[in-house]
Amino acid sequence: MKLALIRRHFAATGGAELYTQRLCQALVRDGHEVHLFAESWPTSLQDSLRPVIHQVENFGPRAQRPLNFARAVQNMLAREHYDCVFSLERTLSQDVYRAGDGVHRVWLERRRTVAPWWKRWWVGRGAFHRNMLALEQQVFDSRNTRRIIVNSEMVRREILAHFDFPPEHIHLVRNGVEVDRFRHGNRAVFRRQWGLPEDSSVLLFAGSGWERKGLHWVLTAFDQARRPGDWLVVAGKGRIPWLRPSQVLFTGPLADMENAYAAADVFVLPPLYEPSANVVYEALAAGVPVITSRWNGAAEIIEDDRTGTVLPRSDDVQALAAAIRRWLDQRTRVKVDPVLLSLERNVQETVAILEQAARERRS
Repeated sequence: MKLALIRRHFAATGGAELYTQRLCQALVRDGHEVHLFAESWPTSLQDSLRPVIHQVENFGPRAQRPLNFARAVQNMLAREHYDCVFSLERTLSQDVYRAGDGVHRVWLERRRTVAPWWKRWWVGRGAFHRNMLALEQQVFDSRNTRRIIVNSEMVRREILAHFDFPPEHIHLVRNGVEVDRFRHGNRAVFRRQWGLPEDSSVLLFAGSGWERKGLHWVLTAFDQARRPGDWLVVAGKGRIPWLRPSQVLFTGPLADMENAYAAADVFVLPPLYEPSANVVYEALAAGVPVITSRWNGAAEIIEDDRTGTVLPRSDDVQALAAAIRRWLDQRTRVKVDPVLLSLERNVQETVAILEQAARERRS
């Protein structure tokens, strides 16, 4: 299958970017001719399995760039025939759209619910958000998109609540990770590297974009729940708060996340809005119990009280602190069916939908 795959940016870290990179490489390995349309990509894609990469030039103000990218890609796609156009961005016309970023309208609504009253009117008023909402209106229109892949039932419900898209053309394909990698992390190496005592209890938070991921709630809850010997490890990129509890370690982005999970006793992610966080899959693959909320689509794969805790809301700091204390005290490992978490399963299900869309395009 000659496949056009669209994603604006790839990065060395970041759940969505790493997932797209792994998916792209898996498609090439399976024999598909993959043409990647992107503004930037990591050198790790430039190996023997690299796809055909098409550089998309995109200039202008930040607020205009998502729309400029969509228009540029549309013009580039018109020059050549593809069996299937698979977009992981909000673009103007595609056979299959993967709604991995969720619904921007819902993200803005959630921001309004937690913003101070004097800020609520301003949320979503800028040109960037207007352009994103306009693109979203295009991508969730069945005249522009044949089929949609969602990574959680939460996102499916949000699309159906806000857009008139045929429900039978929305397919659930849960995220996937390299299970074997996260099963074999080294606890002792990570703890020695970062000076964490072997007998300490470690709470791990990972992700970039800390406001959306809920780090401020984690810091407050950890301050309430911690005891001597407890540590919070924050992995990822963001502005380190000046006021923060003691016993908090900021590592920056990590290349050896499998070791970080192995060193952790509990993983926590109470996001403001998260379609389906890859880090939840990674933590469960490593056997680490997860604390999150229903504002994260990945909560759907957690068995409450067995593989973690799912809170009704991310901003309930008291409930978050209680869950942190409970799981730190247990210091247990959990087991999840590896097929549910695997990248191989994800790729197989994704390819089946792409092939179906390609047949529809030919007919």
